[in-house]
Amino acid sequence: MLKGDKVGLRARHEDDIPVLEAGLHADVVNAARATGRPWRPITPGSKSSPFVVDESDPTHAAFSVVEPAGGTLVGVANLWGIDDHNRSAHVGLGLLPSSRGKGYGTDVVAVLCHYGFVVRGLRRLQVETLADNHAMLRSAERNGFVREGVLRSSAWVMGEFLDEVLLGLLVEDWKRDSKG
Repeated sequence: MLKGDKVGLRARHEDDIPVLEAGLHADVVNAARATGRPWRPITPGSKSSPFVVDESDPTHAAFSVVEPAGGTLVGVANLWGIDDHNRSAHVGLGLLPSSRGKGYGTDVVAVLCHYGFVVRGLRRLQVETLADNHAMLRSAERNGFVREGVLRSSAWVMGEFLDEVLLGLLVEDWKRDSKG
């Protein structure tokens, strides 16, 4: 398990999936905003659930986020679009509603930075998020990510086009700590 100050990142367990589907996917608006794709229902036990991990995909590292003390599941985290040639990846996370507003997001991003830069040897991490996702913007910026641009009206979400903000962090600008 990768450990932060407030959370741990571990492999996804089978019994995490129904909790994540109920807490993250069942909220239609939140799910549509998080994925950038139209929401659709998921049949319980479906192998097409977005929370089922495809371990054969080398471009995606998926984690369950837990509280280290008791192991309580609080969300998901991932590096996606991992590009070993350009040594870059994208950062993503989602917290269950009961776990939001506790500083977990900032800690998740910190642990993902440690994983990306130290464990994977990447040079650049990137975040794309909706311009009104203030929690993700804060979590990224507290970890040193810099706003690099705005993609105007680039995301079709629940009947309207929204702006996305692009943030980046280079390994040489990262404030290394002892996560892991």
